[in-house]
Amino acid sequence: MSTDTKINNKIRWGIIGCGNVTEVKSGPAYKNTEGFEIVAVMRRNEAKAKNYAERHQIKKYYSEAHALINDNEVDAIYFATPPDSHKYYALKVAEAGKICCIEKPMTSSYINSLTIYEAFKEKNIPLFIAYYRRSLTRFKKIKKWLNENHIGDVRHINWTLTKPVSNLDKSDAYNWRTDAKVAPRGVF
Repeated sequence: MSTDTKINNKIRWGIIGCGNVTEVKSGPAYKNTEGFEIVAVMRRNEAKAKNYAERHQIKKYYSEAHALINDNEVDAIYFATPPDSHKYYALKVAEAGKICCIEKPMTSSYINSLTIYEAFKEKNIPLFIAYYRRSLTRFKKIKKWLNENHIGDVRHINWTLTKPVSNLDKSDAYNWRTDAKVAPRGVF
């Protein structure tokens, strides 16, 4: 991190991928976290990147990821992009020597995830994956019960989660979440 960051005690974040997840989940969280400042965003569509930056009072926007990654005023990169781009972006961020947070899933394969992990480990740079659900109330309660031995030894778990197919999934419109080339494991 630069000297400016150490003096201001803030980590200056850049976001790659300004879709719905950054509008409602991660964007507000980054903006409201003490010691974090979102200073730049990137979206391939420049007009949409500009619109996002203006609506969220972010001073810089880009339509090219490499420009944001190599911006000297950005200390850390978070990306909320489809999983097929995660390895590419992560390795570029590691090469630039910056902190990285990747939206889940890390990648669609163990070997690609391991490649990312090793790139950050080799440079001793923090790497995070946005598995926020472990902080949700219901999961914290179960962890507490387990830690306090309230439910005994867990020997088996059976969990069924269902929800109706979304209108987007039923339509003929393109949906990257069900595109096997982009998200080989589907919506999960």
